[in-house]
Amino acid sequence: MKKVFILIGICLAVWITVGNPFIKKESALPTAKESDPLYQSIVKNAHTYEIPPIDATIDRVWKAIPGYSGREVNIAASYKHMKDKGVFNEKNLVFTQKKPKVHLEDLPPAPIYKGNPNKPMVTFIINVAWGNEYLSEMLATLKRHNIKVSFFLEGNWVKKNPDLAKMIVSSGHEVGNHSYSHPDMKQLTAGKAREQMVKTNEIIEAATGVKCVWFAPPSGSFRDETIKVANELKMMTVMWTVDTVDWRKPSPAVLINRVMTKINNGSMVLMHPTEATAKSLDRLITQIKQKNLEIGTVSELMSEERVE
Repeated sequence: MKKVFILIGICLAVWITVGNPFIKKESALPTAKESDPLYQSIVKNAHTYEIPPIDATIDRVWKAIPGYSGREVNIAASYKHMKDKGVFNEKNLVFTQKKPKVHLEDLPPAPIYKGNPNKPMVTFIINVAWGNEYLSEMLATLKRHNIKVSFFLEGNWVKKNPDLAKMIVSSGHEVGNHSYSHPDMKQLTAGKAREQMVKTNEIIEAATGVKCVWFAPPSGSFRDETIKVANELKMMTVMWTVDTVDWRKPSPAVLINRVMTKINNGSMVLMHPTEATAKSLDRLITQIKQKNLEIGTVSELMSEERVE
């Protein structure tokens, strides 16, 4: 008799756990939301609005190129956004970003000449080793347009001008490493290159509290060993896509034309604190924005975050 009760108990436990096989489970039935034609329309059309992510890669010409997130439709959020009117409207679709599988930090050490060509953003790389008299005007112009960019500071310059370095950082701009004494990095041993970078990092951090994550070699001169040393110091090496050649003192019209004929998604524009750049900056920013390109820091440009 005891065995019978045990058997009955086991059967009841299975019944409760698995459920009555003769009754259709409630979870298998469509909810009111799922049976709504609007919900079904969102599900049916979702794939047409989705964009696959792009992995970071090493390009034969442009070297390291960051990845770029894709997007996919958030079905539940999109339905919630449209259900009041009950009509499908692509403008009310809600998206979530889909990260790439390969990231910039997954790539072997390589220089970066541009951001992802699908990202409608550009950056200014402003190398500072001189030109103090033009910095205030350039910072005022950037503030007026409410944009933040990246200044690459020479260590020796920061040592002599800590207040100017602080002013750049307090204005919300990003700062990076531009070596200590502006040498030809291609001619330096790994040990000397490391010394230039470490000394500059220490001076910039002491003056501004910022740890550099980007390195810009003076005059764009480097060798593979330079890139590896920077990488060991947890810095990636950036170059440029478009050069203003502002040190040759071009007229504003020439400088602006030089940039605007070449600038595109992902461009990195090299400049310095010069009279030519100070006088061109306002119009240059305006024309870049008219091309529907956002202007951000190097970190923002290298980020996989989408710009819609």
